[in-house]
Amino acid sequence: MVGTSLVALVAALTLLGGSPGNGNARAQAAALATPKPITRPQQRAQVALAGPTSDPIPILMYHVVADPPAGAPFPELYVSGTAFAGQVAWLARHGYHAVSLQDAYDHWRLGRRLPARPIVFSFDDGYHSQLVTAAPILRRRHWAGVLNLEVRNTTHSWGLSPRQVRLLLASGWEIDAHTLTHPDLTQVDDARLTQEVAGSRSAIRKMLHVPAAFFCYPAGRLDDRVVAAVRAAGYLGATTTAPGLARPTDMFRLSRVRIDRSDGVAGLAAKLRALGSPS
Repeated sequence: MVGTSLVALVAALTLLGGSPGNGNARAQAAALATPKPITRPQQRAQVALAGPTSDPIPILMYHVVADPPAGAPFPELYVSGTAFAGQVAWLARHGYHAVSLQDAYDHWRLGRRLPARPIVFSFDDGYHSQLVTAAPILRRRHWAGVLNLEVRNTTHSWGLSPRQVRLLLASGWEIDAHTLTHPDLTQVDDARLTQEVAGSRSAIRKMLHVPAAFFCYPAGRLDDRVVAAVRAAGYLGATTTAPGLARPTDMFRLSRVRIDRSDGVAGLAAKLRALGSPS
């Protein structure tokens, strides 16, 4: 999550419809409704290219997919469901196709083919709206997202329970690590750094039986010591909040494109255009 006042955002999220984490079974089931399963890029084409590539890929950064409650401390971190649906529709019309971070990594390092204009939808922290609002919108395109999960959020009513995260997994989503408690990693001691970085990966693997192969730095806070800890934990790469297209020149400092409430479709298109991505 961008910013350090996470507690203030948490307080605001509790105003979003009572206790969304307890779930509405019908809404959660709708998140998975689709006429056919998502097709992974590797299933579309296993043919390898001549070798590794450095093609830039946009990684979009979202947080809460809902309207902010009155007085929300960081309203720009909220993107309404209507705006998100419009952005997804615009991307589809312009030939983009959603892929995972693992897909991007396999393309960069192994030369695996990707669909035209690949793009990654990344969602930070783990909010209920990512399941009940974002997932169904992506699902209609047979697309999936990447959840950067803060493990602590699986215990909050406005977050995603382990069962709800498994619904995203069943819908084709990739689950990666975003620490246990979202601290500023540059300010913690070595023991806490290892606990947050390696411990979050271990917790996710134990809970969900997935690789959790990538890491996302809380609030984009990192330095050489933090990057070294992420490497030592066995991750394949890590995403930042630095604006730009992701390139494999440094897999542990991957840039992203932050999508704000004020962007809408025009803002998304303008950000991609400014970065040199086709639009």
